[in-house]
Amino acid sequence: MSIQLEKVKELIQLREKARLGGGEKRIESQHLKGKYTARERLAMLLDEGSFEEFDMFVEHRCHNFGMEKTKFLGDGVVTGYGTIQGRLVYVFAQDFTVSGGSLSEMQSQKICKVMDQAMKMGAPLIGINDSGGARIQEGINALAGYAEIFQRNILASGVIPQISGIFGPCAGGAVYSPALTDFNIMTQGTSYMFLTGPKVVKTVTGEDVTQEQLGGASVHTSKSGVAHFSAQTEEDAIQMIQKLLSYIPQNNLEEPPVFKSSDPIDRLEDGLNEIIPDSANKPYDMYEIIGAIVDSGEFLEVHADYAKNIIVGFARFNGQSVGIVANQPKFLAGVLDINASRKAARFVRFCDAFNIPIVSLVDVPGFLPGTGQEYGGVITHGAKLLYAYGEATVPKVTVTLRKSYGGAHIVMSCKQLRGDINYAWPSAEIAVMGAEGAVEVLYSKEIAAEKDPEKLAVVLEEKKKEYNDLFTNPYEAARYGYIDDVIEPRNTRFRVIRALQQLQTKKLTNPPKKHDNLPL
Repeated sequence: MSIQLEKVKELIQLREKARLGGGEKRIESQHLKGKYTARERLAMLLDEGSFEEFDMFVEHRCHNFGMEKTKFLGDGVVTGYGTIQGRLVYVFAQDFTVSGGSLSEMQSQKICKVMDQAMKMGAPLIGINDSGGARIQEGINALAGYAEIFQRNILASGVIPQISGIFGPCAGGAVYSPALTDFNIMTQGTSYMFLTGPKVVKTVTGEDVTQEQLGGASVHTSKSGVAHFSAQTEEDAIQMIQKLLSYIPQNNLEEPPVFKSSDPIDRLEDGLNEIIPDSANKPYDMYEIIGAIVDSGEFLEVHADYAKNIIVGFARFNGQSVGIVANQPKFLAGVLDINASRKAARFVRFCDAFNIPIVSLVDVPGFLPGTGQEYGGVITHGAKLLYAYGEATVPKVTVTLRKSYGGAHIVMSCKQLRGDINYAWPSAEIAVMGAEGAVEVLYSKEIAAEKDPEKLAVVLEEKKKEYNDLFTNPYEAARYGYIDDVIEPRNTRFRVIRALQQLQTKKLTNPPKKHDNLPL
């Protein structure tokens, strides 16, 4: 055998060794936990045969605690690029079979290399996290490695889409990279995120808590809002990532993909003409309206289990990707609170950063009152949503279905926050507050003076009717041009599509500045 053939053989053997990660036993252990390996995950995520790997032969440089005796090719992370539905993406997947996927100086360098490349090429970055945290033996080098990654997350924010899959442990400093990215997807039962683990919690606070209770998928998708999606299996999570990418562009300078739609533009939904209940206090399901007006009823909801009083997610109108923000009367009457404001503000800012038009469906009675909300800073959090809408320069179409009261009316993409097209259904009520509260304020002296309960009841009913005649219709707002048109509910799909078509060449820029000072 020639020397060259021997060298080729050696290369093939080294590649085989690198692909085994921590070895057969650790791969088997990973499978027994119901988890795939890093390479198996990337094979499912990327188009077949498209993956090109970087840095397969990288090894760590640590000599502390006998680490020089334990080295694995690749050093606990698989990095590179490939395509999803033919579109370029950059990826890294931590390999739990190698030192528990712990982050080392060299692992950080590998991750930073693909992050830099993604920025240069203007392509999405997808990171799959499955790691025990910083490699303790490397001390400050591991911490510096995290900081290098975080700095790149920050600079890439709003430039390229960043998606994090949490497919195992993600603890300590490791959690900040996913927190800085645009979307987090967790798997139920096998993934968790927390800054300090159950043992530290027990030592410091005396609280007994399991990993799942402290930072499992259900916790972060319903209570903290840290995670945007929860999946039963890794296969489901990977399909979510693929579907999510289909709605968003490669970078902030491009438009989202446009798909050919077989759903007629002028499809009428007669049921919408009767969907609003006669009683203003009776709920209905906003999902029915979303499903009725978007292409083929397809809607990818974001943060489905968090702050259910507002709905956000992606859909298409005539093949064009849009972000939908909608109050949900079925949950807390669709009221805005701290969590709903944060959830919607973050989503609006993502859409604006990546040239995705925003369609807002409004039925909001106001902000949730009470000391809990006020002490928690509902004013600041509500201002985030107000700020997000006012800052956004993408096309904005707003449809007011029923209630739009007070400060919540302003916050939900009103005309004065540069709403481009503002429609209303005939059932729309646009006012400072509902009739009950308004009458108590407007006629407080008369109410106090009237001692006869029966007469008082008659007066109150008369005054409420007077107020309702003025404000429980959209025509008062339309008189001032704050509503561009009152539309028939069954025509909503057609009118939104026509509005979006008209807005395709919209050009609007904000004043030049270093950056804004969003109310955090």
